[in-house]
Amino acid sequence: MARIAIALSKGRILAETLPLLAAAGIVPDEDPDTSRKLIIGTSRPDVALVLLRASDVPTYVEYGAADLGVAGKDVLLEHGSDGIYQPLDLGIGRCRLSVATQRGYDWAGSVQRGARIRVATKYVKTAREHFASKGMHVDLIKLYGSMELAPLVGLADAIVDLISTGNTLKANDLVEVETIMPISSRLIANPAALKLKRDTVKPLLDALGAAALAKAA
Repeated sequence: MARIAIALSKGRILAETLPLLAAAGIVPDEDPDTSRKLIIGTSRPDVALVLLRASDVPTYVEYGAADLGVAGKDVLLEHGSDGIYQPLDLGIGRCRLSVATQRGYDWAGSVQRGARIRVATKYVKTAREHFASKGMHVDLIKLYGSMELAPLVGLADAIVDLISTGNTLKANDLVEVETIMPISSRLIANPAALKLKRDTVKPLLDALGAAALAKAA
């Protein structure tokens, strides 16, 4: 029987994926949050979990180092979806990709005047496409963390980041001024694995799809 590797990243997405895997009969042999192992076996001898950085999950799946994976739409948009099949929106990790500024910053006025705006984000590709579609002039500054700091110290006029509760924005006196798109996590698959390991992969996709539908109901 073909062995299946599922690429996952630690954090919120992993926490929400594990119950779906359990409903599909897949339970890790060890706690992924505390284990130092990067490849963890499961209750199914033909399925293993590969733990990666979130941004690396699509790469491992694209090149066949993992057969399946779970990745946020934000990560997939930045990576590009060529070479990856996205059979299922799992409906987990829900949040939104938005523009935020300091409270009191005249975002609407700046946009209307055609002012050149500095925007800090790690989602450079998605932000560039969004602002270009609106005909806006922006200078994008790539950061990897603590986006909320950029407007506070004058590095940027605005940020593009994922927002869930909005509590971090409020704590730093920032406000959401524009929603770019809703985000959730997708089950992704390597196209070759879907063909060559179909007898193992297809039932797994069906089981995860059923689990996701049951959770949403």
